[in-house]
Amino acid sequence: MNDNHKSRRVGIIGAGAAGLSAAYDLVSQGCHVDIYESAPFLGGQASTFLINGVPIERGYHHLFTSDQSMIGLISELGLSHKLNWIDSNVGYFTKGKLWKFTSPFDLLAFRPIPLWDRVKLGLVTLMLQRRKEWKSLEQITASEWLIKNAGPNIYYAIFEPMLRGKFGRYYDQITMAWLWNKFALRTASRGKGISGKLKEQLAYPSGSFGEIFDTLAMRIADGDGNIHLSNYVKKIVIEDNRLSGLEIAPEGGSSSFHSYDQVLATVPSFVLPKILDNIPEDYLRKLTDKTYLSAVLVILELDRALTPHYWTYVGDRELPFLGIIEHTNFIPATHYHGAHIVYLTNYLEPSDPMYKMNPEELYQEYIPHLQKINPDFQESWVTNYFYHKVDAAQPIVTRGYTESIPSHRTPFKNLYLANTTQIYPEDRGTNYSVRMGRNVAQLMTEDC
Repeated sequence: MNDNHKSRRVGIIGAGAAGLSAAYDLVSQGCHVDIYESAPFLGGQASTFLINGVPIERGYHHLFTSDQSMIGLISELGLSHKLNWIDSNVGYFTKGKLWKFTSPFDLLAFRPIPLWDRVKLGLVTLMLQRRKEWKSLEQITASEWLIKNAGPNIYYAIFEPMLRGKFGRYYDQITMAWLWNKFALRTASRGKGISGKLKEQLAYPSGSFGEIFDTLAMRIADGDGNIHLSNYVKKIVIEDNRLSGLEIAPEGGSSSFHSYDQVLATVPSFVLPKILDNIPEDYLRKLTDKTYLSAVLVILELDRALTPHYWTYVGDRELPFLGIIEHTNFIPATHYHGAHIVYLTNYLEPSDPMYKMNPEELYQEYIPHLQKINPDFQESWVTNYFYHKVDAAQPIVTRGYTESIPSHRTPFKNLYLANTTQIYPEDRGTNYSVRMGRNVAQLMTEDC
């Protein structure tokens, strides 16, 4: 590496998985790196808070065996021993009943669709799992492909409720390439389970994802890096079509200019035009034509288990939430001093009435429906609850999405962009954010 690389001053906007992993690689190359994060904590969409003094994610997170970018980083940080690998356990709630939905045998017992359709769903699943090519699926919606290839019974009983829950009114515009990746991911995550049978396995770090980010932060600080929490980037300054630096303001303080050789912005696409002037029209269009949904979560602390499953899809759209993720059917409740932790999750538009509800209103909206999931449920089981909302959590990925992805290299020299709209056909997640952050860091080095 030449001296120019070692003397580089790099600014990074955002201390999520992408920003931290990029900074980790850049300081290892001898760069000076400053990370600016508007929140008072690390981790972005995978940040943590405390339940009974134990850190847990604001939004549920786990790893698949195929998530090699994050698994590799965890290994580099010396934390591999913290990963717990556990057999997946999935349920599906529809027609007033909670069904097991983990194995092929569970599928055969799934009575909401006729027996032949259960067999057909197994065959379609196998076909998608084995498929390697996805580009040809990009120009057809998941709804169109499923109705044609799986049939209306399967589509309306299983997939339409899932798509509606995940994407709201955009459910019938989502490209089949996105759904294909879900099947491919599940295949890659199958390994020998506890029973010795081939099962999907998931992992969770015993110290939470927060420990990974804290360790990354320490490694960055051990190099020539600084992380500035509760600091806002007011403007990205461009001179002669080239990056000059950043105008930064700490919370409650006045702004000041900081010069940088390169800047990586990990902000959502719609944020970039708010802090960057005179973006060329073609690139601006790729930023502003993106639609995001927000992840809205109510996290219950219970004195007993709600369901027997880690992950329950809610196929009955009369229920006001998309899914039930019972974290303590994955990591034992003893880890949280006896608390049973349940995420009730939704993806909502800002115009949705539930998005506008305050935490208590949304809690009261959800609670009566839990007795449909478990008839024994009583509100007295709830010892506490928490509310978290993550805006710009889920991009809407429509047909031909590849053509609308903005380049990591922006039109301004030495300014780069890395966000969830650029992860495709994979879905958002810490693994892909780490992969993207490290790839863009390499790109920045190559451009020096």
